Amino acid sequence: MTHQDATPSRGTSPDRTGHGRTERELREALDALAGGVLPDPDAYRTARGEWLRRERRRRLVLAVLVAVVFALATLIGLWVLNQAPSDPGVIFSGTGAPVAEGMSLPRPRA
Repeated sequence: MTHQDATPSRGTSPDRTGHGRTERELREALDALAGGVLPDPDAYRTARGEWLRRERRRRLVLAVLVAVVFALATLIGLWVLNQAPSDPGVIFSGTGAPVAEGMSLPRPRA
């Protein structure tokens, strides 16, 4: 023998009066409201123009940002290269005697 709860859940009783009527009235009211709204004839053209304007502005801002970053990187690179000492260093001094003049590295035997 199985036992089932005879108490219906709150708000789900089949004897709710007016549920279907309220939904129908709400649907009719919203349909009447939506039917009274007329779109602007130039709405699509206006929205598309605004979207294109925003897209052009976004691309322009991105191009300017890339140009500024590129110019800044170039200037920093030139500044760093300019900070190198002007007097010849140890590597390029030419004062040391050539160590391996005429000598070659040993070749591996095949």
